[in-house]
Amino acid sequence: MNLEILKKFKAPQSHINEIAEASKKQGDTSELEMEQTKILFKLFNPVGAGTWYVYEIFDDGVAMCFALLDEPMFAECGTISFDEMASLKLPFGLTIELDRSFPIGEKTLKEVYEEVKGEF
Repeated sequence: MNLEILKKFKAPQSHINEIAEASKKQGDTSELEMEQTKILFKLFNPVGAGTWYVYEIFDDGVAMCFALLDEPMFAECGTISFDEMASLKLPFGLTIELDRSFPIGEKTLKEVYEEVKGEF
């Protein structure tokens, strides 16, 4: 799997390497429970709504994520395209960014779900 696309989200190579290792360790999440599914990393919009908690990456640059686009009550799991995310034009010349402070592969989908859903 080629994760070099993550450089477009201002991810340092050390993070890319950690994400690749965590992704390899986790593998296919389709049969995992929320408590077993680890969040690999978090992307966010630095100037508005939009947070994506990525938990599985496919070879075609598509990922499974838990997305919070506005209201926590409408947060949901789905897919994103890294190419599309990287091409978003935000105000002030900013782009979608990778949260470097988010713990790679440590939080579960259930933990993040409960944090987000607790916001409403």
